[in-house]
Parts: sequence; C-alpha cells; structure tokens
Amino acid sequence: MKKIEAIIKPFKLDEVKEALHEVGVSGITVTEAKGFGRQKGHTELYRGAEYVVDFLPKVKLEVVVEDGLAPRVVEAIAAAAQTGRIGDGKIFVTAIETALRIRTGERDEEAI
Repeated sequence: MKKIEAIIKPFKLDEVKEALHEVGVSGITVTEAKGFGRQKGHTELYRGAEYVVDFLPKVKLEVVVEDGLAPRVVEAIAAAAQTGRIGDGKIFVTAIETALRIRTGERDEEAI
C-alpha cells in the first residue's frame, strides 16, 4: 500500500477530487494548510503599511491505495492540480506497513 500526500492550491480541490474519483479512489482526507516553497509568499498593503504574507493557503490531500493504483493516482492529481504557475504544489508517496478499519477489524487492502 502507498500513502499519497499532495499539497495543492485550494481552488484546484474540486478538479483533483473528480480526477481521483475517475481513477477509482474511494476515499480521501483533506486538510487546510498554510505554507510556502519557492514562491516565498508575497507583500500586501494594509492601511498604508506593507507586510509580508509568507504562509500561503494550501490544501493537503491524503490518499492510501494499493501499490498498483499509486502511479495512476499520482498522475491524476498532478494533471488536475497543475496550473503551470509557481506554487502548484508537491506530491509525496510513502509506503504504508499496515492499515486497520476500526469499525470492522479489516486489515490492509480490505481496510482501504
């Protein structure tokens, strides 16, 4: 099993969710996040004073899938989230040792 974490721009969430549904992902976890990478934030003017907004709003998606589905999930997220501009985000893939559905006691692939 693989855990795929993606940090994307918030306005791309619906498109990514649709793309994941199309490749057969049955569940995702979405968390509001703030952060920055190469784009380093930006400067804004508020009541005549400049200040730096260095943590930009992002959305973090987490999906756990079987090993064979992982490449298709990564491609679906990348295609749906891409704008071609700085700050499109990142995708991380890690191995999952075990999973347990608390309600039923199902484990591993049956639990996801």
